[in-house]
Amino acid sequence: MREPVKKSGGFWDALRTRTVPTSTASMIGTHSAQQIAFIRSLTKGQRRPETLHIPLTELKTAVFDLETSGFHTRYGDEILSFGAVKMEGDRVTNETFHALSRSTQPISKSIIDLTGITQEMSDQAPPLVDSLHDFMTFIDDRVLIAHGSAHDKSFLDNALWRTTRTHLGHRVLDTMMIAGKLEPGRGITSLDDWLNVYGIEITVRHHALEDSKMTAALWAALIPRLRYKNILTLGDLYVFLSKG
Repeated sequence: MREPVKKSGGFWDALRTRTVPTSTASMIGTHSAQQIAFIRSLTKGQRRPETLHIPLTELKTAVFDLETSGFHTRYGDEILSFGAVKMEGDRVTNETFHALSRSTQPISKSIIDLTGITQEMSDQAPPLVDSLHDFMTFIDDRVLIAHGSAHDKSFLDNALWRTTRTHLGHRVLDTMMIAGKLEPGRGITSLDDWLNVYGIEITVRHHALEDSKMTAALWAALIPRLRYKNILTLGDLYVFLSKG
């Protein structure tokens, strides 16, 4: 389910204060210039210190996943789809987001087989800036969660830089890192393995929204285990993760 894009004061303020240069706006068109200004406004000020004191049971998060055309942005691999689900503390909400993004390069057969995203589906999808704008609108200023987040952060940051010359400013938590820290003896990393550990049903893998939902269920299962170790707030979690 794709949420309607909401209006934002920051969106128009950025345009009025010329966050987007006139030359850029004229080159890419007003609609895209407005999108870029809004995305820029969302990437600023996401690391407020007061967030560290919020209990994990009350923390507003957005669990997300990306499907990509490969593993390396430096070789031209791109985002093919975005998925996300909002959480309120340990409760998974019904607010979800899924969108395809048009690839500028042919999609390999191995990626088509893995993700189910065909070349035709990609060709009919919106350009990256449109899907990225809608995704950033959906996640808003929430703390982000992903499993094996390095890959997703790299692609998201690259997409932001390519389209808006900004970097991702959101805090990002990694369920793979947290689960591994809680149970280091298991020696596993994959989402499938951790889902099996916590008895979470595996639905459709390598689908951005379905992977987001399963990762959200994993995060919900990790919160009480963190609480058992007296890790109650986001700040506590950072301290726990920083210990050797």
